[in-house]
Amino acid sequence: MTKGTYQQTLVGAVLLFLCYVLDNTDGEVARAKNQCSEFGRQYDNFVDWIVHSGFFAGLGWGVAQETGQGFWFWLGLFGAAGATINYFLVIYPDLRSRGQDPESAETNERGDTDEPPTPEGVKQWIAFVLRELSRADFCFIVLALALIDLAWILLPTAAVGAHAYWLAQFIRGAREFRV
Repeated sequence: MTKGTYQQTLVGAVLLFLCYVLDNTDGEVARAKNQCSEFGRQYDNFVDWIVHSGFFAGLGWGVAQETGQGFWFWLGLFGAAGATINYFLVIYPDLRSRGQDPESAETNERGDTDEPPTPEGVKQWIAFVLRELSRADFCFIVLALALIDLAWILLPTAAVGAHAYWLAQFIRGAREFRV
């Protein structure tokens, strides 16, 4: 993606897709073999951060190289900064809970580990949709946009969306919704 050509962008999109496939596969294998660990969970979060931050920065650099307009690079860096903020917001509660009782650290704010609640109200549904679209389906969105040579659209949306994503974490209860 850093050269800005159609072929390089497509190669980058395919590599991101493979990264998502492998990321999901290793987690499923670990759960199936009952080999999950706290280190594995933390490492998975760390690698996800590196991949997403690198993706936005690389795409921004590539579009800037292709167009000769430096603001694309800055949009990519702003998207990478949003991914970085989100990463630290994910690990912050873990760092705070290190000194707590291990059983209390495993429970959520409701005090249980069962099914997450259904979003209620417009704000919670918007936060839920933003989070889920940007998480699970992102690699498909990148691949589709790369195929039609419109991956650059991700830069302004990431510059805003990555920050909207982490800001959504502060909407009361937004962290509890999962699919």
